[in-house]
Amino acid sequence: MAIALLIALPLVVVLLNLFIPRAETWAHLASTVLPAYILNTLLLAFLVGLGVLVVGVGCAWLTSLCRFPGRRVFAWALILPIAMPAYVMAYVYTDFLQFAGPVQGALRAMTGWRAGDYFLPDIRSLGGAAFVLVSVLYPYVYLLSRAAFLEQSASSLETARILGHGPWSTFFRVAVPLARPAIVAGVALAMMETLADYGTVAYFGVDTFSTGVFRAWFSLGDPVAAAQLGALLLLGVGAVLGLERALRGHSAFHSGPRREPSPHVLSGPRAAAACAACVLPLAAGFFLPLILLIRLALQGADPSFGPRFAVLAFNSFTLACATSILAVTAALVIAYAARLRPGAISTLSSRTASLGYAIPGVVVAVGVMVPVTQVDRWLSAWLASQFGVAPQLWLSGTIVALVFAYLVRFMSIALQTVDSGLAKIRRSMDEAARSLGLRPAEALARVHAPLLMRSLLAAALLVFVDVMKELPATLAMRPFNFDTLAVQAYNLAKDERLPEASVASLAILLVGLGPVLLLSRSMARN
Repeated sequence: MAIALLIALPLVVVLLNLFIPRAETWAHLASTVLPAYILNTLLLAFLVGLGVLVVGVGCAWLTSLCRFPGRRVFAWALILPIAMPAYVMAYVYTDFLQFAGPVQGALRAMTGWRAGDYFLPDIRSLGGAAFVLVSVLYPYVYLLSRAAFLEQSASSLETARILGHGPWSTFFRVAVPLARPAIVAGVALAMMETLADYGTVAYFGVDTFSTGVFRAWFSLGDPVAAAQLGALLLLGVGAVLGLERALRGHSAFHSGPRREPSPHVLSGPRAAAACAACVLPLAAGFFLPLILLIRLALQGADPSFGPRFAVLAFNSFTLACATSILAVTAALVIAYAARLRPGAISTLSSRTASLGYAIPGVVVAVGVMVPVTQVDRWLSAWLASQFGVAPQLWLSGTIVALVFAYLVRFMSIALQTVDSGLAKIRRSMDEAARSLGLRPAEALARVHAPLLMRSLLAAALLVFVDVMKELPATLAMRPFNFDTLAVQAYNLAKDERLPEASVASLAILLVGLGPVLLLSRSMARN
């Protein structure tokens, strides 16, 4: 419970800031930028939610219940875009599609057109941000929807066919409603990531709540207003999830005993259309950005590649390793406590510790900085009165505060993975260990830990990759003169030094690609 309360502290701090009056700041925000924040955030979340719903569910249905050439490859390859950071995609597509880029250059060379003779949509817009985010976030919906489709009983689908429903009607009236919880969970995760994104919207110049929090904190110098903006964002997220839960009501989603359904065999134009439907999101979300990154790196590598790059990589690696170890340890404590003493307290602790994933990184940073700054004040005052130590910052602007922010943000990933691994260990193992005289801690070390090794490594790996990609919290809370690969890529791209930014971006992508390939391999085996 203590760990869970510590993880939830930034969320409580952010919400409490709603009760602090800030008339001048709010009057300024309301009269200038707040309407744009609300409209852009809602519109971006809607477009991304709709996009990942169509792409993720459609690809999941094709790879799970249809047969066409290349289906086995697409089944695992479609999750590869999840390794691509959204802000990296924003950089490479900007270079690819801008006026001086290869697409418009080739178009002018072939047609003889000049500037103003043709029109192409601007990638640096709200629509472009939605395209980028859909391309990298649809795997959330794809993974969960595909699992739900594969778990459905063939009897439900066959009954619909007997009653006269064709494949499309069966899909919309039976398969999708039965998979609704998984689909909604995937869309919710994608929308959470959309609300948490800062690098993409900031680079494209789209004003959202994430950019507003940064602006209120760093430009206006008002962390309370930043926290209040973050609190409004959290309340909006909670309202959407609560509405979905209320609309679901007491509906059940069981489909009967598991029996593998007979696949829809596609041939001719239908098979070609299915292949195209799977190739397009895979190409847009992974292969084309990867090729463009390599092209940029060959054009002009980062001049700091060498000692400076080694320092950046070491900083990123250190932060990711420290966070992974702490997150897995804390998750193991919470999950094992819930296994030993199931009840209201353990359930509440687990859910409380999982709240951080719903909080955007910049909001986490605000929620962490407020209590950390207060602790610094108390600690400095106490040390000055007791030992005459000069006042200084002991936690603010340090790696400790940054790692704590990462823990708040990514504890849910480690906890869900560890909890899933514990659920696969039979209770009889606990009873056998206790009957042989082992205490709970001894049983954890000698029985559960060896059996959980794969789950612990998977949890550590997932947290490691997310920390490597995290940008908003790192930008806001990193120590002075302490940069990471993500910060380096963002700063260079912000200065329009896109070829130089490609080296750090490729390093982040290659690190994230390892766990995704392991997951893909596991899916291929299953």
